[in-house]
Amino acid sequence: MKKIVALLLALVMVLGLAACGGQNASAGTPAAGSSSSTSSGSTASGGEPVTLKIWFHGSNVSPEASSKVLDELNVYLQNKINAKLDVIWGTWGDFDQAVVTALAGGDNVDMYFTCNWSADEYNRYARDGYWVKLDDLLPQYGADLLQAIPEGIWECAKTNGYDGMGIYAVPALKDTATQNCWDVNGTLLAALGYNVDQVCSKGLDYYSSDFEEMLRKAKEYKASQGENDFYPLVVEPMVLERLVNYTAIVTGDLPGANVLSYYYDKDHPSKDIGSKIVNKFASPEFAKFAARTYELSQKGFISPSTQNTGTSNDYLTACQSSGSYLIGTQSYAYGCEIDFSNARGIDVRMVPATAPYMDATSGQGAMMAISAVSKNPEKALQFLNLLNTDPYVMTTLNYGLEGYTYNKNSDGTISFIQENRSNYSPWRNGMGNIRILPPTSDEGASYWTDFSNYYNSAEALPYGAFIFDNSVVETAGAAVANVYAEYAFGLCSGATDPNTVLPTFLQKLEAAGINDIVNAANKQMTEFLS
Repeated sequence: MKKIVALLLALVMVLGLAACGGQNASAGTPAAGSSSSTSSGSTASGGEPVTLKIWFHGSNVSPEASSKVLDELNVYLQNKINAKLDVIWGTWGDFDQAVVTALAGGDNVDMYFTCNWSADEYNRYARDGYWVKLDDLLPQYGADLLQAIPEGIWECAKTNGYDGMGIYAVPALKDTATQNCWDVNGTLLAALGYNVDQVCSKGLDYYSSDFEEMLRKAKEYKASQGENDFYPLVVEPMVLERLVNYTAIVTGDLPGANVLSYYYDKDHPSKDIGSKIVNKFASPEFAKFAARTYELSQKGFISPSTQNTGTSNDYLTACQSSGSYLIGTQSYAYGCEIDFSNARGIDVRMVPATAPYMDATSGQGAMMAISAVSKNPEKALQFLNLLNTDPYVMTTLNYGLEGYTYNKNSDGTISFIQENRSNYSPWRNGMGNIRILPPTSDEGASYWTDFSNYYNSAEALPYGAFIFDNSVVETAGAAVANVYAEYAFGLCSGATDPNTVLPTFLQKLEAAGINDIVNAANKQMTEFLS
């Protein structure tokens, strides 16, 4: 019976995703600069305009470019909702620490990026009272928004927050599924004498001799050109483990420590294989993975910079940007290989390790929450309503200004003006409903239709709608998180020998209370399914 219920829940989520295609099809692909109608709650009013401050993530925006774009956008916003926008362009490097500090200090920010993987983790911060519950506000101040985002995505946004079960942030209508892929430098692979199409269509096996041979040839080839510090395998260590082992994130896992997981069928993610939540570090699959990663590291295929938490992300970004790698890891977003190829100046290939799947983790992958200390929560929601339904607002914040950072093409696409776009590059997927953006010339006029079709094909994980309430294990969770921080990254990156380190890690996890956490999670999931 529980399996049947789980599959029914999965079906509900898939049907919710199917609504994405319907919304996109009805809206069409608007040209940059066009505008949508606003709901009655979003009309402008007289008096002095309200200034709203918003904090985005993953940005590369210069102060000069930001000022130029916002000066023009704010004229439009004042006419629409009598508000002006002040933006903090958080970067990949500074966002986590900065927002945690700001939230703890009660900073005067109205809206924050949040999700289930950032330091201001959505479910935890909703539970602790940092976000405004939106359920009662949405019908009046976000009526267009309610219609634009499918019910299945809104369901993913529901969490047990400070004011009870409900919606505490606006979910982004973006890449609403997860697909773990190998990121392959096709240009370098071809230089090594491989048939790139053949290798990529066959797929990559992390444990095969062929995989290791490609790494060895790449390292030797670069050394022959005088690049003795080249490391062919450039990864996000924790993503690598999920990619290789087919483990799913449990939404609501411990803050800053993904210790819980369950396994899924990589080819048919909606298939119920009878999984239960486990301490994944205690599994034979993890032991095998850690041993293989350590082996590849010892052979010089993984950089020490990858194995250092302080340098790993920046090193990955630098290597990707310069094309200085052979194989990497990537959580796929439809069409990203086109953008990556253009940005890196190489032939980037995405080789799927799993089929695309949908769960609460992907549904909560990018969100915008209204701070509980905001003096203007209604006005903030009016803005988020506009951001997600008005193509001009979304295009301006994401792409900048026509004639400055991009030009329109006759087929409805846009082309970037690179010298200015390089100074104005927000993280597109972190902003909201990106499906109302115009496609770029590289993406092609049919991009958003193809995009929606791809995500509508994603299967829902049988237990994907489950969200763990970790507040019931707060004391043990803090102790386990400390142990995790000491050992997990080193094992996932190949920095430490699992033969000696893994037993100690597991022993300390048990002493800290990992079994109590696993049992609590399984108990909650059983109750959720029944």
